[in-house]
Amino acid sequence: MPQTDVPDHDVSLDGSEASGTSHLNFELARPHIREAAEFLKALAHEHRLLMLFLLAGREYSVRELEVALDLRQPAVSQQLARLRTDGLVSTRRQGKMIYYSLASVEIRCFVVTLYRLLCRSGGGGDQTDQAG
Repeated sequence: MPQTDVPDHDVSLDGSEASGTSHLNFELARPHIREAAEFLKALAHEHRLLMLFLLAGREYSVRELEVALDLRQPAVSQQLARLRTDGLVSTRRQGKMIYYSLASVEIRCFVVTLYRLLCRSGGGGDQTDQAG
């Protein structure tokens, strides 16, 4: 996802102007909405999302993901292929092994932020260090 000059503090998502609060520029976002929707579609699968949470911590082989997620190899490979096609993960080959990692620091920041939002609302205490 492209970087923009959006303030990272006191942002009002509804665009309302409160004292000391910035708003998101609708027109600045408009050309990127389709790209954002495709990005969010890639996240809209339970196994892909869990894979991204794992990959936020370190790189994994397909076999390691199979074990961690209790899934069969074809299911893991299918979801990794989608994540790779969408540019969310990258690969590194070491001999016969292929290791997967998040494709960018920006993707990692998004995944960690989503993880923190989910865990905070889950009532299980602050578990953010597990993904970061």
